[in-house]
Amino acid sequence: MTELPRIIFDTNVLFSALRSRLGVSFRLLSLVGESRFSLQVSAPLIAEYEAVLKRGQLALSDAQIDDVIDFICAESEHHRIFYLWRPILKDPDDDFLLELAVKSQAIIVTWNVADFKKASPFGIQVMTPRQFMQKLENTP
Repeated sequence: MTELPRIIFDTNVLFSALRSRLGVSFRLLSLVGESRFSLQVSAPLIAEYEAVLKRGQLALSDAQIDDVIDFICAESEHHRIFYLWRPILKDPDDDFLLELAVKSQAIIVTWNVADFKKASPFGIQVMTPRQFMQKLENTP
């Protein structure tokens, strides 16, 4: 049996998915729990999800956002990160994603691929949601 691809949703992907049901971000979010990929999370990532999603820019209540985050937590593999490599990336606020990707050997799925150019020396792939969806669709 083939191992499922391990991925990390950057917060911008989750935000996009919750903002509109029409895009590829929403399609990816709707596949969580469908055994197409293995979602990876850490406490700092979950904290960022909550902080960003509850800024009042979505048509969801805080309780609904909590439900989405709870679902993601229930369907994901959790990692504790015991090291800090900072700053490495263009946006130092994204370094914790790189640390999680290295620990979990996961693909970072983001709309800001340019911010993760320095991830490749660590063997980490970075893809847009569209690129990752194409990868899923082309996998038997």
